[in-house]
Amino acid sequence: MRATRFSEDVVPLTQMRVNPGKVVHQVDETHRPVLLTSRGRGVAVVQALADFEAATEERAFLRGVVQGLMDLEEGRETDLGAVKQRLGLT
Repeated sequence: MRATRFSEDVVPLTQMRVNPGKVVHQVDETHRPVLLTSRGRGVAVVQALADFEAATEERAFLRGVVQGLMDLEEGRETDLGAVKQRLGLT
């Protein structure tokens, strides 16, 4: 995902109602999310589906890495032989 450009990526909700296709095309082309505002306050974000899926997968992967590092740090580990035996792979 690319850095947000507030001059281009903040759209009033009324503009989204008038021309939603333009906003969808913008997020698809730029790969930057658009912040929708109502009365000057952020209310929602529009993001291309592929970018959303990639970001979701990346967050899940990073959470797994962090959890694994925490497990190692706290001594919660199992050697490969024990895992293979538990899974019936030996």
